[in-house]
Amino acid sequence: EVQLVESGGGLVQAVGSLRLSCTVSGFTFDDYAIGWFRHAPGKEREGVSCVSSIQSSGGGSTHYTDIAKGRFAMSSDNAKSTVDLHKNNLKPEDTDVYYCAAALACRLGHLELWNYWGQGTQVTVSS
Repeated sequence: EVQLVESGGGLVQAVGSLRLSCTVSGFTFDDYAIGWFRHAPGKEREGVSCVSSIQSSGGGSTHYTDIAKGRFAMSSDNAKSTVDLHKNNLKPEDTDVYYCAAALACRLGHLELWNYWGQGTQVTVSS
């Protein structure tokens, strides 16, 4: 059974930091790109960042949307099948439910390509 489980969400003050973790199981970690997305009520789910699969031409490279550039960073632990999203300098507008997902390619603008999704973790940033 494929599972992606997010953890690390919670309440944090503005300009604070938070680390989200995504632990995957049920498929070969090296074969899939892992991405982070966020979703606010009434808005479309949007991509934050992703790391390409080890097996792809991207070879584990990371990609960030404008939401994340300069503030967020991803790290992977292939041995533990986890991907972390380190979030710094948080703003109230970063308040969202954050999801991790798996796909064969790291294409954040194409939600239909992401095969598997976690259940999400709530991040709330207070001003």
